[in-house]
Amino acid sequence: MTAGELHVVVPRGVDDPRRPSGGNTYDRRLCAALRDLGWGLGVHQVEGGWPWTPRLGRRGLRRVLGRIPDGSVVLVDGLLASRLPEVMVPAGERLRVVLLVHLPVGVDDVLARLAERQVVAAASAVVATSGWCRDWLVEEYAVAPSVVHVAHPGVDRGPVSTGSPAGTSLLSVGTISPVKGQDQLLAALCDVRDLTWHCTCVGTDSVDLDFADLVLKTSAEMGLAGRFVLAGAQTGDALEAAYAAADLLVLPSRAETYGMVVAEALAHGLPVVATDVGGVREALGEAPRRGVPGVLVRPGDPGALTAALRWWLTDAGLREELRARAVERRGQLTGWPVTAARVAAVVEGVAP
Repeated sequence: MTAGELHVVVPRGVDDPRRPSGGNTYDRRLCAALRDLGWGLGVHQVEGGWPWTPRLGRRGLRRVLGRIPDGSVVLVDGLLASRLPEVMVPAGERLRVVLLVHLPVGVDDVLARLAERQVVAAASAVVATSGWCRDWLVEEYAVAPSVVHVAHPGVDRGPVSTGSPAGTSLLSVGTISPVKGQDQLLAALCDVRDLTWHCTCVGTDSVDLDFADLVLKTSAEMGLAGRFVLAGAQTGDALEAAYAAADLLVLPSRAETYGMVVAEALAHGLPVVATDVGGVREALGEAPRRGVPGVLVRPGDPGALTAALRWWLTDAGLREELRARAVERRGQLTGWPVTAARVAAVVEGVAP
């Protein structure tokens, strides 16, 4: 395929540091890596608010797709497309659409599931960001397995965090929202307040202001102010510094397609305590000679996260072993050129 034939449709603000998210990072880094591989891209941004909503984005998506010549290959972010079959089904009849699914919107929304099923069916191919996501789409939407391809997020290996002997510096990274579960983390930390620790939560707090306010209020009521800190959105050097200063990543999410922050933590040799949801187990992986570089806890079990944190904070042998596993797992991680090569192969497979 010659340069310039691939159109990519992404949410507006994908480069905005005030909107850090796994989806935006994936889109941005994928495009850069495809260009490095020699692809010429036509990148189209569609406004739809933050968080993106179909009500705001419908007209823009229809307009952008309408300007792309018939028969073109178009990689479309599912965050834009999955709820809009009235736009994507007609587009699929004249364009070769590759749908990029960061998170199936139908996981917990019946109406969205009906819409997304039509959008998936209209696509020439689907790229999923995890094996869990691929399997979910195949099972729930009865799509042929050969249509859905996996391109895991890449990750840049950073310096290995030296950590502290007592392992007391805890880090959680993700948008402050119910789905990321900072309320569950706070409840678990309340139950280990007799131990020494400090927890920094990195992530934008502007998506769900009521939830962020509730978390802050609850932390104050529990007497954890100063020990539990919402540090806001961080990118670049600031985020790197947060990983460098941490001993353990804690991911208390209620849902995750993959868990890019898990890979980012491992890229710094940080062990992980996380809820066993979606593709998190896949992102965590296993060190070949040592085993899983963290602890996975049952979702919906308030005591499980508490027990895992208490174990980490009180067992020096566990900390040493999990750190060794994380460093070994770090060596297995792949970068964005691998992700881009997998997506490029999918695009080439649907090209005329």
